[in-house]
Amino acid sequence: MSFELSLLILLSVVYLIILFSVAWATERGLLPKALVRHPAVYTLSIGVYASAWAFYGTVGLAYQYGYGFLTYYLGVCGAFLLAPVLLNPILRITRTYQLSSLADLFAFRFRSTWAGTLTTVFMLLSMLPLLALQIQAVTDSVQILTLEPRQHPVALGFCLLIVMFAILFGARHISAREKHEGLVIAIAFESLVKLVCLSAVGLYALFIVFEGPSGLELWLSHNQEALKTLHSPLQEGPWRTLLLVFFAAAIVMPHMYHMAFTENLNPRALGAASWGLPLFLLLMSLAVPPILWAGLYLNVPTNAEYFTLGLGVAAGADWLTLVAFIGGISAASGLIIVVTLALSGMVLNHMVLPIYQPSADNNIYRWLLWTRRGLIAAIIMASYAFYRLLGTDQHLSNLGITSFVATVQFLPGALSVLYWPQANHRGFIGGLIAGMLVWASTLLLPLFTGIDVLQLLGVQLAFDEETWHIAAIASLAVNIIVFTLVSLFTQRPADEVSAAEACLVDNVRRPQRMELVAGSPQEFAQQLAKPLGNRAAQQEVEQALRDLKMPFDERRPYALRRLRDRLEANLSGLMGPAVAQEMIETFLPFKLARNAYVTEDIHFIESRLEDYHSRLTGLAAELDALRRYHRQTLQDLPMGVCSLAEDSEVLMWNRALQALTGIPEQSVIGSRLESLPEPWGELLQRFVADESAHLYKQKLVINGHTQWLSLHKAAIDEPGNARGGLVLLIEDQTETQMLEEELIHSERLASIGRLAAGVAHEIGNPITGIACLAQNLREETSEPELQEMADQVLDQTRRVSRIVQSMVNFAHVGSRHQGAADEVDLAACTNEAIHLLSLSRQGAEIEYVNLCDPAHRVAGDSQRLVQVLINLLGNARDASSDGDQVTVRTVQDEHQILLSVEDQGSGIDQALKDRLFEPFFTTKAPGKGTGLGLALVYSIVEEHYGQITVDSPIDEAGQRGTRFTITLPRYGVFSSGSSA
Repeated sequence: MSFELSLLILLSVVYLIILFSVAWATERGLLPKALVRHPAVYTLSIGVYASAWAFYGTVGLAYQYGYGFLTYYLGVCGAFLLAPVLLNPILRITRTYQLSSLADLFAFRFRSTWAGTLTTVFMLLSMLPLLALQIQAVTDSVQILTLEPRQHPVALGFCLLIVMFAILFGARHISAREKHEGLVIAIAFESLVKLVCLSAVGLYALFIVFEGPSGLELWLSHNQEALKTLHSPLQEGPWRTLLLVFFAAAIVMPHMYHMAFTENLNPRALGAASWGLPLFLLLMSLAVPPILWAGLYLNVPTNAEYFTLGLGVAAGADWLTLVAFIGGISAASGLIIVVTLALSGMVLNHMVLPIYQPSADNNIYRWLLWTRRGLIAAIIMASYAFYRLLGTDQHLSNLGITSFVATVQFLPGALSVLYWPQANHRGFIGGLIAGMLVWASTLLLPLFTGIDVLQLLGVQLAFDEETWHIAAIASLAVNIIVFTLVSLFTQRPADEVSAAEACLVDNVRRPQRMELVAGSPQEFAQQLAKPLGNRAAQQEVEQALRDLKMPFDERRPYALRRLRDRLEANLSGLMGPAVAQEMIETFLPFKLARNAYVTEDIHFIESRLEDYHSRLTGLAAELDALRRYHRQTLQDLPMGVCSLAEDSEVLMWNRALQALTGIPEQSVIGSRLESLPEPWGELLQRFVADESAHLYKQKLVINGHTQWLSLHKAAIDEPGNARGGLVLLIEDQTETQMLEEELIHSERLASIGRLAAGVAHEIGNPITGIACLAQNLREETSEPELQEMADQVLDQTRRVSRIVQSMVNFAHVGSRHQGAADEVDLAACTNEAIHLLSLSRQGAEIEYVNLCDPAHRVAGDSQRLVQVLINLLGNARDASSDGDQVTVRTVQDEHQILLSVEDQGSGIDQALKDRLFEPFFTTKAPGKGTGLGLALVYSIVEEHYGQITVDSPIDEAGQRGTRFTITLPRYGVFSSGSSA
């Protein structure tokens, strides 16, 4: 039974079109986001690990190593079961610093371009056998189904087809660092196809070939050798080495790194994959023994590695054969696509860009895209050339083991990233080169030359299918020894120390805090325009600002350092960490002045501790709890606390200080003291510069409100800095000051009371004498002018007596003047007040206008109301300019008279209106007013059962004019109310 080649090509093309359609539909948004980001999709996408070797070759592994074939699945399962301590930290580093490949990780950790370049070169060399395995598996499948000799055009056609689809999958858009959601779900679909196809073959073997589990059990009972061959290699075979190399594959294989870390759409999905992937691989492994036994039972003529495909041929089940073929095509194409995407990024970042970078005049994104497309094609065609170069047929297991043993050489470096900060780039490079030389001599060279015996130090060492594990252990041992010794006996540069600390598990340290040359995002864009061009630089800065949720006018030093780190991370994802680091250090450098300030970034350490506190255990958790307690104590203090670095950068700004200043913590942390809004910036800078450690009762006017503050400061030692910073305590003493002023006011009132009583006693006798003399003058003279003058003297002596008595009444809190409720003519009172003010030549030349209706009468004391009008008119005159008018008018309603005094003066500040009637409050210059005038007015109006209000400004456009309105009861209303 044979199949037409055209049919197989058609099936392959249709399958790849379906795969691409799934990716296209995802990127178009036709599939729901919940499905795309579901942990099950992520888990299935990591199933790319199961390549054509898993689909075909694991049956051959079972035939050769018995149950040792399970190590192919158990090794990677072990790595995912250790996800919390192994994979999660790598994912954190990858996402934080945008490290898209293992070469990026090593280049970042060891701060070495050579580390990334050698990793890329050796990884490319390591993966060529695995890629050639996929090509050979497809070619052999076609040969088995068509019964034709191996045809190289089939392999070439398959490679060209994969080139096209690999470009469509992963290099179709301008942005070279975006997450490929379509790729993720397409590879997940591919894994599902593999599982279904392999399970179909396994179920066919169990239920059709053996007619059920009982039939299989019966066959095994008569063929004990089949069971024995599965058990015996476990005692003497290289299963431990197999377990190690497959364990390492979860971390170091480029396709595993790419799908597990680079294309991770949801970090929490890794937790689900830690058990989901082992379940997926378990389901795949269940089909392997039945397929092996069915192949032996049916005497399938193919190699054991192709029992999956040959079972349908031997059983005459065409549909099963085609299902197995589709599964093989799916496994091979999925791996080639992902591996070439990952390798193309590594080659671009660590081999092309370090040598040649495009001009800033070019569109860098388009150049990167087309370069990556060319690299994808070149890598796939290099795999085809490697496949052709092998010449003779190779077992899939030989190619797979050769590739896996090579990639295990990267395991020591990967583990040192997380758990050995003393490792350095010299040790890593030396160990990697030594291990790869042993691998190339013992495993790679025999693939081409057929020589399996090497003369090494006079000892004959033979490496074949049975003893390859010795070569694997030898290469890894040499790698580790050289890596360890060189790292222990050589020094690490400062930047490598910093990178090592950044990569450590649960690391909370950060590179030292220094000042940047560029002071704003605009300057960042201007500097990056030199290597990237204006458009790309602007896009990168805007993207970094969006990632950090910062405004484009951000100027805080802390925020700018975070922006610089984010730009380096984003450029690392675009161009690799080595190129990104060199670009950032060249065009966005730190200030390197001799007295430049350097210390640890305290705020960053605090934020990292907040992120990690739930993961800490033991003493670390207790220390963190103590830290949080002390920080919470400072945050909840009822006194403002501000911590400053030596360069005046704000490190702490507690809640009390937020409430006092109205400045939120998020906007001030990381900024300089001088950037604070006024008046706080000027006040705190002045206090920091002052030699005194305390400033008491500093007056501060904010939006018209006066606040009184006491400030204290103390020096603190910062980690890593001998000079240290300051902690400022700001105590709001406004309420205390108000209470003191009220106490002083009460004391003044008491003093006024005593003074008024003394004045009344001391002035009373002279006034009585003056009144007597005036009365005598009036009676003894007959001249009308002298009699009028005597009457005026008598009126004024009576007024003086009333004023003194009002002072006594005002000073006694709670007392009310019991004046006569006489009928008072407000128009006459106004005329008298105007007349008396006219006698004084002080103040502006203004015009008084009396529009009071003589018919408007109120009940009260005319002399005290005249005193009210004198105070209001005098204040109006003081606020007016020459030529202004002051108008007094009355309005009557059913029960009240409204008396208004209106001027055209400068008006009253809105913030001061509430304090106008407070005793001793005045806006006049010292010596010009006592602050008792309006307080006395208020007291007199209250005595008359009236009210007083103020409106200012009257002219909204010119912001001028003031109107005092006094409401008094009408004379008739008051009289009837009193008699009642």
